[in-house]
Amino acid sequence: MSGNLAYRDDCQEKMREELIGGEVFLMAPASTNHVLVSGNVYSIFGNYLKGKKCVPFMDGVKVFLTEQDHFVPDMMVVCDREKIKPDGVHGAPDLVVEILSPSTMRNDKTRKKEVYAKCGVLEYWIISPGDKAVEQYLLRDGDLVLNSIYVLPPDWMPARMTEKERAEVVTRFKCSLYDDLNIHLEDIFYRTF
Repeated sequence: MSGNLAYRDDCQEKMREELIGGEVFLMAPASTNHVLVSGNVYSIFGNYLKGKKCVPFMDGVKVFLTEQDHFVPDMMVVCDREKIKPDGVHGAPDLVVEILSPSTMRNDKTRKKEVYAKCGVLEYWIISPGDKAVEQYLLRDGDLVLNSIYVLPPDWMPARMTEKERAEVVTRFKCSLYDDLNIHLEDIFYRTF
């Protein structure tokens, strides 16, 4: 790191952190695929929600869930506009999307998922850019329960699959919040490598 104080101050301002169970976690810089997937998911919801009451938020907006839990989801949708304040979202979003990275995977799949459930997030996606997979969890009886896992097979794989195997690969799904929004894995992983 540079000895230049202005540089160090600028870097400290750009360092993002989350509070999980009262413990501060620094957020690692995002990979190229992470940024692409985040932008793609935001675009899907940004276009769909144009002119509607729910608001999509890109990565970087803090959500204040409890005194001990302040997260920065990779994307979220908030339908109760009363929760939206100048410093972030106060209360549970309706949909939260987290994109896995090696340094955040454990928290995204355990501690954060538990808090999201406890606070009433209706739908939670965990996206793995490397696997081109989306885990979709839905709130049921106070717990976020795995609804399904959707995986986009590599380009070479369908040619090696039987017709039955190809028919069983599901690359489109619905967000539980909207009956008329079809999500295509090709759109989520567009331009990723």
